[in-house]
Amino acid sequence: AKLQNLLGNNYWVKNFGVSGRTMLSKGDYPYINEQAYKDCQQFKPNIIVIKLGTNDSKPKNWKYKDEYVKDMRNMIGVFKALDSKPKIYLCYPIKAFSNKYAISDTVIHDEVIPMIKKVAKKEKLSVIDLYTPFEHYKEGVQSDGIHPNEKGAQKMADVVYGAITKE
Repeated sequence: AKLQNLLGNNYWVKNFGVSGRTMLSKGDYPYINEQAYKDCQQFKPNIIVIKLGTNDSKPKNWKYKDEYVKDMRNMIGVFKALDSKPKIYLCYPIKAFSNKYAISDTVIHDEVIPMIKKVAKKEKLSVIDLYTPFEHYKEGVQSDGIHPNEKGAQKMADVVYGAITKE
């Protein structure tokens, strides 16, 4: 809703995100198994913003880290093959200020983000850096130190808006 407000009536923003999901197909809750993934494809979007990686950083998921790049490229391939030929953006996850739910900021920063950067370069996709704007913005996350609050959601929308309208 925040991104829709920023982009205005020339865009139709739909949220196909599902909380707690992974990019990893062997993760505890893979996004590719969700109805939202199928719904996104049927929507035939012109723009797709992918923000996954936070839940992948959990040890029970990250043990499959060698498959992260392959799984990301597979998802991108599905989206690139859509008739609508969407512009695809890959997002860096926001900073994790705690290890609640076994989420690891070290893994996010030192491993997930470099993998996203590598795939974006190889696939010639734009990156939206959500990590840096949140690096010192603890007031943008809920008390769990992980999930964005109202201020954080607005900051994320602002950053995504800036990336979309810049191009």
